[in-house]
Amino acid sequence: MRVLVTGATGYVGSRLVPALLKAGHDVVVGARDLAAIDRFAWADRVERRFFDVEDTVSVHLAVRDLDAVFYLVHSMGAGEFLKRDREAAHYLATACEYAGVERIVYLSGLVPPGRLSDHLRSRQEVEQILIDSSVPTTVLRAAMVIGAGSMSFELMRRVSERLPFTPVPVWMQRDIQPVAVEDVVHLLLRSLQGAPRNRAYDVGGDEVLTYRELLDRFAALAGLARVQLLVPIAPGALVGEAVAFVSGVPRTTVRALVRSLSHDMVCTEADIKDDLAAGHVFLGIDEAIRRSLAGQTQATEIEGDVQGEADSDPAWVGTTFG
Repeated sequence: MRVLVTGATGYVGSRLVPALLKAGHDVVVGARDLAAIDRFAWADRVERRFFDVEDTVSVHLAVRDLDAVFYLVHSMGAGEFLKRDREAAHYLATACEYAGVERIVYLSGLVPPGRLSDHLRSRQEVEQILIDSSVPTTVLRAAMVIGAGSMSFELMRRVSERLPFTPVPVWMQRDIQPVAVEDVVHLLLRSLQGAPRNRAYDVGGDEVLTYRELLDRFAALAGLARVQLLVPIAPGALVGEAVAFVSGVPRTTVRALVRSLSHDMVCTEADIKDDLAAGHVFLGIDEAIRRSLAGQTQATEIEGDVQGEADSDPAWVGTTFG
């Protein structure tokens, strides 16, 4: 197939591109800064097209002559991002309809019951806009993604490494169903197979555990002795600021992620295991963490370990130990 990957310079996108190339697909990469593509190992094997989700003309031009579009763009900033995300989704859906694109694949996040943060609500709105279009859209609602370079994983690594104990707000005592980035990439690839689907799937690994259990598992596998300290009074905004300060990861993104920790982030249905994941064995949590900690730096190369780091990752990816 001839496919466009938007968000290809991001975490999942940069690891999806080599998997698509290895599977024999013709890959077009859409980005606002085309020169930024040069830092990736696959840069010379893809076609580049200017793509700005806020520029409807660029979106129309980018989706021409394609079979499928991977939409891996999420706003994690502040301000009017809800409106921007809605408009961007409408631009993409309209452009794909006009160009005759066969299918869209959108990577979203799990949608827990109850009151949602603005970022979770935005993802839900975007997926609904795409599903309501005339272009069949497969939505993968992923749980926390385990892999070196994943924002959630790097926050866990940096807080665990930099603090002698692990503070856990009482409101963070929730369940989580992590999934390895290897599995996410595999399911994105499988979304190109068979007849186009027009629905959302929850995506999680085989194990449900609490955040506290996950932190303990990570510490043990990383060789860290960390005692957890329950914090009874810890406003979410304050926790977000503290985690951003300790981790050195961009503040706006950290705040958005921290707000989601007040929900149980587990799958509410398992249809994907009988459909896209039929016959697929999900990577276990411990193995996913071990490989993510191994220090491999070829995750965006054709034969690299997708669980590892990449030389093209941001400076805040990787261990903080010398």
